[in-house]
Amino acid sequence: MGRKQHRKNNSKNQGGKQTDAASLARRILQFLDAHYGEEFNSKQIIKKLEIRDALTKGGVEPVLSKLVEAGSVSRNPRNYYSSTQDPEFIEGIVDFVNPRFAFIVPLDPEKVDGDILVKEADMKQALDGDKVRVMVYPLKGKTGRVEGKVLEVVEKSRDEFVGRVEISPRFAFVVPDFKKMHKDIFVHRGGLNGAQHGEKVIVKLTEWRDGDKNPTGEVIRVLGKAGEHEVEIHSIMAEFGLPFEYPEEPEKEAEEISEKITAKEIKKRKDFRDVLTFTIDPADAKDFDDAISYRKLENGNHEIGVHIADVTHYVQPKTALEKEAYNRATSVYLVDRTIPMLPERLSNGLCSLRPHEDKLTFACVFEVDDEANVKKHWIGRTVIHSDRRYAYEDAQENIDNQSGDYFEELTLLNVMAKKIRQRRFKHGAVNFETVEVKFKLDEKGTPLGLMIKERKDIHKLIEEFMLLANKYVAEFIFNKNKGKDTFVYRTHDSPDMERLDTFSGFAKRFGHEFEIENERTISTALNKLMEEIQGKPEQNVLEQLAIRSMAKAKYTTEPKGHFGLAFAHYSHFTSPIRRYPDMMVHRLLELYLEGGKSPDAEAWEQKCVHSSEREKRAADAERASIKYKQVEFMSLAEDKDYEGIVAGVTEWGVFVEITETKCEGMIRVQDMDDDYYDFDQKNMRLIGSKTKKMITLGDKVKVRVVNTDIDRRTIDLEFADNERKKPRARVIR
Repeated sequence: MGRKQHRKNNSKNQGGKQTDAASLARRILQFLDAHYGEEFNSKQIIKKLEIRDALTKGGVEPVLSKLVEAGSVSRNPRNYYSSTQDPEFIEGIVDFVNPRFAFIVPLDPEKVDGDILVKEADMKQALDGDKVRVMVYPLKGKTGRVEGKVLEVVEKSRDEFVGRVEISPRFAFVVPDFKKMHKDIFVHRGGLNGAQHGEKVIVKLTEWRDGDKNPTGEVIRVLGKAGEHEVEIHSIMAEFGLPFEYPEEPEKEAEEISEKITAKEIKKRKDFRDVLTFTIDPADAKDFDDAISYRKLENGNHEIGVHIADVTHYVQPKTALEKEAYNRATSVYLVDRTIPMLPERLSNGLCSLRPHEDKLTFACVFEVDDEANVKKHWIGRTVIHSDRRYAYEDAQENIDNQSGDYFEELTLLNVMAKKIRQRRFKHGAVNFETVEVKFKLDEKGTPLGLMIKERKDIHKLIEEFMLLANKYVAEFIFNKNKGKDTFVYRTHDSPDMERLDTFSGFAKRFGHEFEIENERTISTALNKLMEEIQGKPEQNVLEQLAIRSMAKAKYTTEPKGHFGLAFAHYSHFTSPIRRYPDMMVHRLLELYLEGGKSPDAEAWEQKCVHSSEREKRAADAERASIKYKQVEFMSLAEDKDYEGIVAGVTEWGVFVEITETKCEGMIRVQDMDDDYYDFDQKNMRLIGSKTKKMITLGDKVKVRVVNTDIDRRTIDLEFADNERKKPRARVIR
């Protein structure tokens, strides 16, 4: 009788004794499977399973004999037992969700049903983000999930952490800031590198011996006093592995590049220096990598040029500049600074399309009629001379007042952009107008105020022409050889219908209908919802939930489409100063325009994967820096009650977004002492067992801040109707 049949027979309920034997057999099998490769005698099994009653103890030997007879368990001459099951081995990435267990996200989702739950004791010192090899247990655990244990750490994701030093007379620990690092790091007094108690440091793991509860490390950089602005920003940079300075060699290469544009170089390009050209960027921007040119043609049509900084003219392959640009892959925009992809000499100087200077560019030039229909387009290298540098606010003012430099041209371009935008949405594009927060900081970095960024017509004008250029560049390469030529596309898969169904439930809890008949109606339904929630308290919450229900956009050499934009093909061509994939696109464009052959796709795909990973890192770091300032802002804000909206409900707490500041905090269930609350996961709500009071996703509530923690970047709230008002705790440093 085989192992599966034995399980099946034992699971039949034919009297109490058989049921008890079946239950015991199952426990023994699970234990031996979980300790694959190890041997145990019956006494050890009894001890490990914590069997205490005499009747069950007496049943262990007979059950083991039956399992051996069935071939489910092996017995050696010394009467030691072991599993005969050939386990399945899976490779995956650790998501260490809490101190008690982690999930392993399989690299090949086809091999296993969902993520694999691994208890902390079975993690084999693997940390969040590590690539591991896992043994999957043949039976599901009590949670109904696939469970397993880590056999080997294949690749470490990091060995450096940021944290606060705590020093005692004989030893020290670093308490990591990273929420998914659940172990304090032991540091010998001799490995403190001068760090003082309470300071923020970067610690490098040096050892973690079997049996040790905590890893050992040494301080490699002292950041400074916890709570100070510069220290906290440096902590975020170190947490995400962002560079603190630009290396010397690429800096030197950048300084040695000549500013002179030769007549020979200009001869290779279309000359747009006599055509009206301007840049439109944020007021505080220094790197201008896109410009718009405009002229009316003799046939009555309009020529609109999208000119992009020709970065690859200056950054050549196999140079230190190229290597560093690839490594960084993107500029990172933290709350108070930019960590650039390129040295300042290039990003703010040679490549920046500053006004009244000749500049080298790569362009996509369109001929359009009065209805903004593209009649012709041309892609190639240009030279420009920008006539004006606009801040967004200045250009918008000229359009609104119908006065000022080039207001007629700006107005015409705005009309064209609106027509292109309208057609894009009609074709199925999704209109996500996400809420962006910006802080006003003093010279010490302390937040003085918080503003919600407003997107006006001028922002949409620039966005629309950049999208048009990116689309035409991608289609140009795809159509050249039916997608067979290697190219870098920006793709976005269609959303998963199950996830959208879940989102539909969320929307209903906020009082909005979101009905999808089929995949073709997704964008229409989303756009209708996004229009409904504009300016409402739940706008930001629902937008974020909608974005999370979508697939993630990525870089790839596969010529797939972009769902969100409703483009058959799309690429990133317009920001090479701050994005490495745009440099890749420029290089491939140059190759094909000069008649070159398609390069090997695999090497370019690896660069795409790297760029997507770096993009995610940058986004995570940017969010962390904003969250840090939100926490600090709320710690300094007026002590008052705030209107909020319930943005999430879990078994351990209620997440509330404060409407006025867009800051999110949590009310812990353990602090809600007016009743005992049960979590209703299906309906995303908490229900008071006595009062039957319900707290549901989407509820409008009043809250007050009771605590803020800079290290963890958390805001603790309580409901404002709590009669026993707690004294407010200030920011934890």
